[in-house]
Amino acid sequence: MIKHEQIETNAGLLIALTMIVISIGGLVEIVPLFFIEDTIEKVEGVRPYTPLELRGRDIYQREGCYLCHSQMIRPFRDEMLRYGHYSLAAESQYDHPFQWGSKRTGPDLGRVGGKYSNEWHVAHLLGPRDVVPGSIMPNYPWLLENDLPYSDIQDRLRALRTAGVPYSANQEEYEANVERFGEEVAGQLDILNAEENLVGQALNGNYDGNRGRITEMDAIVAYLQVLGTMVDFGQYDQGYFVEFR
Repeated sequence: MIKHEQIETNAGLLIALTMIVISIGGLVEIVPLFFIEDTIEKVEGVRPYTPLELRGRDIYQREGCYLCHSQMIRPFRDEMLRYGHYSLAAESQYDHPFQWGSKRTGPDLGRVGGKYSNEWHVAHLLGPRDVVPGSIMPNYPWLLENDLPYSDIQDRLRALRTAGVPYSANQEEYEANVERFGEEVAGQLDILNAEENLVGQALNGNYDGNRGRITEMDAIVAYLQVLGTMVDFGQYDQGYFVEFR
């Protein structure tokens, strides 16, 4: 029987045994993937972002929000008590790139949608310490000052379409989306009507509190308000998702 001291003092043996352990660990992780039909949970409600939500996500990335906030609630009791149901792969299937992350200077935002009002989000982004005393988050006043640029929204949707996101560019794809998501959502995913849909959602939602303008604040609040809201976990049994883990 090889003693621990012999392994530590023999570089060649240590390297060989290390490679064996790494190989076994790698096989344990890789082999099951060849026998899993799908790594995406089967849930209803998950859809691609609307044009306005997508522009909000772009601004979220531009401002580096992901550097301090994750969107990944892990399957641990303390996390679920604080944030809600753990994050599903299905919820990020249309994200390019996804925003899961692991850095939490601020709280996880995976289920922030609907937790606060639009007014709260606007106040928080303008002056974080006005609503969260002690916050170290910087102010973002320009989000309310800047008009939202959206003349290239069709090009943005087409780029994501090439990556597999089901935005429709023709009647056949539109009808497929009607079958998959319903007529209302399919209309929002139509590339040819992207600008009209963006303006309509911004004016109807009035996310920034000013119906006279469409600002970057409209877009980012619309994005934040949809995070974690697509799946109705109440319709699934407690053990439903275990089979996908």
